[in-house]
Amino acid sequence: AAHPDLSIEAAAKLELPHVRGAFSLVFMDDDALYGARDPQGIRPLVLGRLEAGWVLASETAALDIVGASFVREVEPGELITIDEQGLRSQRFADADPKGCLFEYVYLARPDTTIAGRGVQASRVEIGRRLAIEHPVEADLVIPVPESGRYGAIGYAQESGIPFAEGLVKNAYVGRTFIQPSQTIRQLGIRLKLNPLRDVIAGKKLVVVDDSIVRGNTQRALVRMLREAGALEVHVRISSPPVQWPCFYGIDFATRAELIANGLTIDEIRTSIGADSLGYVSLEELIEATTIPAEKLCRACFDGIYPVPIPDPQVVSTQVMEGIERRVNATSNADGHSLVKNEDGRS
Repeated sequence: AAHPDLSIEAAAKLELPHVRGAFSLVFMDDDALYGARDPQGIRPLVLGRLEAGWVLASETAALDIVGASFVREVEPGELITIDEQGLRSQRFADADPKGCLFEYVYLARPDTTIAGRGVQASRVEIGRRLAIEHPVEADLVIPVPESGRYGAIGYAQESGIPFAEGLVKNAYVGRTFIQPSQTIRQLGIRLKLNPLRDVIAGKKLVVVDDSIVRGNTQRALVRMLREAGALEVHVRISSPPVQWPCFYGIDFATRAELIANGLTIDEIRTSIGADSLGYVSLEELIEATTIPAEKLCRACFDGIYPVPIPDPQVVSTQVMEGIERRVNATSNADGHSLVKNEDGRS
């Protein structure tokens, strides 16, 4: 509407450089299909080929479902036009890749490929590294289905502890951490998962989950497993503590709602009622993806946002909320501020 004299393609190329944030866009008119990805490539977008056409999708798994072959990822800062003349690629901004690290942890389907490697393989590797960082004596390793499954497989392979399915998932209940209210989330957890008593009764369990956001799922799970007869419940998480909200399309709500904001790991363990709690380190998580750290968005783990958050009010109320409780600021010999993590590292 702002450029009535221009084609959709020309107008998109003119306006896309001014769009800020994370976006993977697919749009069309009577003559063409268009796809565009933000210069950081925070969210995935892939190109596929059918016998008589093209496909744009958010994951390679979607291409498999419709019978399309994977061609390539849409590049960060790229605009693709597909019409009767074929496919055209144009650059509307320089690429500065910062793909979302949480895709590997939770968001992407395990049968999806990112940057040439299957997400499933990355998650198994994360589980192996988690077992090395946080070993424990136990009888069984069980996953929190579905996203904890491959991390649990990796943990079991590395630790030598048998893998077992100890929780049954109701396939008709959606993702609990993105439900709009606390009451609905808590009800969703009970509806979503049920323990297999014959498997877990009298056992010391390692329970592997992908992440802890608010702590609702893990708290309810630990309680259910103990009620079902588990002797010990050791929770292992295949991501670092989620301490910062996502402003790039994922509902992590406010920082005050994140359980890792303001609590130590042992305090989180106490809150969820586990016998022990271990998170994979950020360094090991990144290594497991095989993607260089500088090409990943890690903002929900380290608070470094690759695309500036434009509204100062949003920053003050969401990002900085409770920061005094989370870090200790000291001064070095030169008078500069040092921010230390809980383990004392700067």
